[in-house]
Amino acid sequence: MPSTPTIIAAFASAIALIGALIFWPAGTFAWPAGWLYVALVFTNFVGNMLYLKRVNPELIEARMHVGPGTKHWDMVWGFAFGPLFCAIYVIAGFDAVRFAWSNMPAGWALIGLLIFLPGTVLFSWAMGVNPFFEKTVRIQTERGHRVIDTGPYAFVRHPGYLGFLGWALSAPLLLGSYWAFIPALASVIAIAVRTALEDRTLTAELAGYAEYAQRVRYRLVPGIW
Repeated sequence: MPSTPTIIAAFASAIALIGALIFWPAGTFAWPAGWLYVALVFTNFVGNMLYLKRVNPELIEARMHVGPGTKHWDMVWGFAFGPLFCAIYVIAGFDAVRFAWSNMPAGWALIGLLIFLPGTVLFSWAMGVNPFFEKTVRIQTERGHRVIDTGPYAFVRHPGYLGFLGWALSAPLLLGSYWAFIPALASVIAIAVRTALEDRTLTAELAGYAEYAQRVRYRLVPGIW
């Protein structure tokens, strides 16, 4: 387990980054929706960490670094996806506050909350049952990598990504920006691409995954794909 100061520092850095990405383009701190969003993300981070410390503590350490054998294509994907996802917050700040390019009804934030909460619960649940839920795609030989088919993995092969889709699609609604849907939808496409590439890697290199894929037919969205 990482030390408590290390965990706190990681939390603080993540929250500070999200806050900067939201409030800098807005040009003001007087944005209630921005503060509510930061509070929502902070609460989710804390809840996720407390849950992992109880059910899957070794994953916390594993996700603190990039493991050996990470696929090169995934490194490229990560460098591209980071700015793309961050653009959701930047465009939302410009749109909803600084320039008011569009005017989204405040009630749509409730829809965003109804998307965000199940998505984060599913994401945390997937992390809780899967000790190999690292940040990057690799075969974790030194950690005894094996197929996980319990919990949400009994219904879809990549439930963590499905949960993260809720995070991406809820942000424009919670922050009140139609224009932020452009990078949000682009992020969804990028996640789908990574899902397909990861699935191909696991099928080729992880023992038992091909048989698992025959039992659990859908990669990302049950009944669709």
